[in-house]
Amino acid sequence: MPELPEVEALADFLRHRATGRTVTRVDIASIPVLKTFDPPVTALHGARVAAVSRHGKFIDLGFDTGTHLITHLARAGWLRWNDALPAARLRPGKHPLAARVAFDDGSGFDLSEAGTKKRLAVYVVADASDVDGIATLGPDPLDADFTRDTLAGILSGRRTQIKGVLRDQKLIAGIGNAYSDEILHAARMSPFKIADSLGADDIDVLHRAMMDTLHAAVDASAGLAAKDLKAHKHDSLRVHGKAGQPCPVCGDTIAEVSFADSALQYCPTCQTGGKKLADRRMSRLLK
Repeated sequence: MPELPEVEALADFLRHRATGRTVTRVDIASIPVLKTFDPPVTALHGARVAAVSRHGKFIDLGFDTGTHLITHLARAGWLRWNDALPAARLRPGKHPLAARVAFDDGSGFDLSEAGTKKRLAVYVVADASDVDGIATLGPDPLDADFTRDTLAGILSGRRTQIKGVLRDQKLIAGIGNAYSDEILHAARMSPFKIADSLGADDIDVLHRAMMDTLHAAVDASAGLAAKDLKAHKHDSLRVHGKAGQPCPVCGDTIAEVSFADSALQYCPTCQTGGKKLADRRMSRLLK
C-alpha cells in the first residue's frame, strides 16, 4: 500500500507535470471506484489544475474552478503517468485500469488496481473536507507543529498496542503497515507495547524515530518517477516484508506476526528482548 512517503512523492510528481494543464476528459472504467456523483466528473472537463496537495494518503488535484479530484490508492492501487495517452477512451473491461485523466497536451495518468478486492477510491468534490476520510484525519507527522508533545497527547490514555495507534488514520495521518514497522524497528520498540505505558524517554525515542524514518523516506523518494516508487520502497525497507532475512542492525532473523489480511515484521533482538511474539492478533510476548 502506498503510504505517506510514496503519496507525497506522487503528489510532488504531479505538481511538476500536471499543474497548469487543462483536463480534456476523465474516463471511469470501474463504476465502483467513483464514490461521489455531485459534482459529476464532467465538471472537470476544461478545468485547469491549479495545485496538487496531499492529505494523509489522499492525493488532491485542485482546479481553478474550485473543484477537487481526490484519490486514495488503497492497498493495491497505483498511479501511472503517460506523456502520450492513447487517443481512444478508456472502456470498462477485464483489466486493472479503473480511471484515466487526460490533459490538453496529450499527457495524463491512469489509476489502476490489482487483485480482486477493489478499494481504490476517486472523489470529485467542491471541498476536500467533503471526503469523510479527509475530514477525520489526525495530524500529519510531516507538519512542523507535529511535536513530541503532539505525539504524547495522542498516546496518553490509550490502552491499545502502539502498532495500531501508528496506523490509525484518525490519530496520525499517513502511516500504514510498512512504515509503522520501520518506525518501531528504528525505535527498538515492540509493536505490542501498550501506547499509554510509554514513559517520557520512550516518547522521545519514538518521536525521533518517526521523524527520521519518514523524512528519510520522503527525501529518498523525491524526484523519482511514479513508475519507480514501488520498487524503491521495497528495496529501502529494513524489516517490513523481510521476514526470514537478517536484521540489518543486529543480524538476527526478522520475525513475523500474521493476521487475517495483513502481517507485521519485527526484529526479536532489537525490539522484544530476544523473545518471539505469539502469532495471533491480541497476543502478548510468549512466556
